Amino acid sequence: MSTATSTTSPPTPPAAPPQVPAGLEATVGRSRPRGGTVRRRRRLVAMLFLLPALALNLLVIGGPGVSSIYYAFTDWNGFTTPKFTGFANAIHLANDADFWNAIGHNFIYMIIFLTVPMIMGLAGAFMLSRIRRGAVFFRVVFFIPYLIASVVNAQIWKNLLDPASGLAAQLDKIGVHFLDNVYFFGDSNLSLYSVAFVDNWHFWGFLVVLFLAAMQGVDASRFEAARIDGANAWQEFWHITLPGIRPTLTFAIMIISLWSLLAFDYSYVLTGGGPAGSSDLVSLLVNRTAFGSLEAGYAAFIALAMSLLGGIFLIIFSIIRRNEDETN
Repeated sequence: MSTATSTTSPPTPPAAPPQVPAGLEATVGRSRPRGGTVRRRRRLVAMLFLLPALALNLLVIGGPGVSSIYYAFTDWNGFTTPKFTGFANAIHLANDADFWNAIGHNFIYMIIFLTVPMIMGLAGAFMLSRIRRGAVFFRVVFFIPYLIASVVNAQIWKNLLDPASGLAAQLDKIGVHFLDNVYFFGDSNLSLYSVAFVDNWHFWGFLVVLFLAAMQGVDASRFEAARIDGANAWQEFWHITLPGIRPTLTFAIMIISLWSLLAFDYSYVLTGGGPAGSSDLVSLLVNRTAFGSLEAGYAAFIALAMSLLGGIFLIIFSIIRRNEDETN
């Protein structure tokens, strides 16, 4: 019995990689920048692009901001040479009834805006999230008041709520008298809440758009699973939507808290802080103290105190955000 001889040739071994001469090996290694070097170069380029804007910001905002810290401890009318007085302005602030009246109104303003527009914004966004047709139209409608200048908004509502020529006068012509002798901006019991109402009309559409964008980022499969389990709309909102947009809620609470400390325009246009200081805010007090009473040094100290309060709020919210990140 004969044995067949295989004619298949053995496999060819892979070609050896080209050898790099020893003298060139170090050169090739140096020609390839490492990841850390590339990151440093990119960071340097970014800083070079940022320098002009940073310099302008320091000149326009940083310089006056730092100088105001010095002026806060002086007796200065805004024109003459400031006279350093130490903590005299702090003592004045602690005993200033106008300041405590104004900051109390700021906190009332904050409570109003942390409840009413937040609830309206969440409700409006949740309803819009369930609409498939015409959602863009409703978003635009809700957002338009926020785009109109605050002075224009304030003047529109000032005319509407004028008891002599506004809505009350028109209702009076058809025999509806429940708004007779109601002075929304002239009654010390209503002025602050009337200003907040107008400001809320302008602001809540912004929250609708903000919350709606956050809700669209929630995983849709969670809602489908909840519907399969028989959850109703309220249960979907409470157990899925709210936890899903918690970072956005924290952000909204933070900006509302800070904006409430800085509120100025609507109160200034609608009431000027009156009547009898019933709608006065700290920003109005600073403006009146600096430009009306020519006590620029004391006004700077009030502004510094409010900045410190805002800084405390920022620290608190930063801790809350960090804890949320660690939990997630």
